[in-house]
Amino acid sequence: MAGLKALSVAPDEAFTDLESRYPGWLLAQLGAWSAWIDGRLRKRYAAPFALPYPVAVTGWLARIVTAAAYHKRGVDPTDQMVGQVIEDGNAARLEVAEAANGDTGLWDLPLRADTTATGISKGGPLGYTETDPYTWTTVQRDRYTGGS
Repeated sequence: MAGLKALSVAPDEAFTDLESRYPGWLLAQLGAWSAWIDGRLRKRYAAPFALPYPVAVTGWLARIVTAAAYHKRGVDPTDQMVGQVIEDGNAARLEVAEAANGDTGLWDLPLRADTTATGISKGGPLGYTETDPYTWTTVQRDRYTGGS
């Protein structure tokens, strides 16, 4: 619950009030939406994710649950901030769908090791260095003259 309060744009009191009026509702929402995100991403990424959870995933979860909390709490539909929060929750759902797309959804999330062949993966260092600033000329000469 502390993670939700830290990532959400809603005031902490809104969640405290919801939890006192509807005990367990927020935890149920966090669990349900977390399972939904994992279900969408499982074919491609290593979901359910291990600690530390990817920042993108925790952000999506907070944005979606915040919108659901505003619906549960009841709001003035003409309030522009509420409209923005709900739009942000819908945008988070679309981002999850984009991440689950194998063709265009290349998010930096842990890939499944057993079936996924595409995606962003963090490789090793791609640099090369020599101790002497002129060694590269020797290496280049040896490469093209056969080492003589």
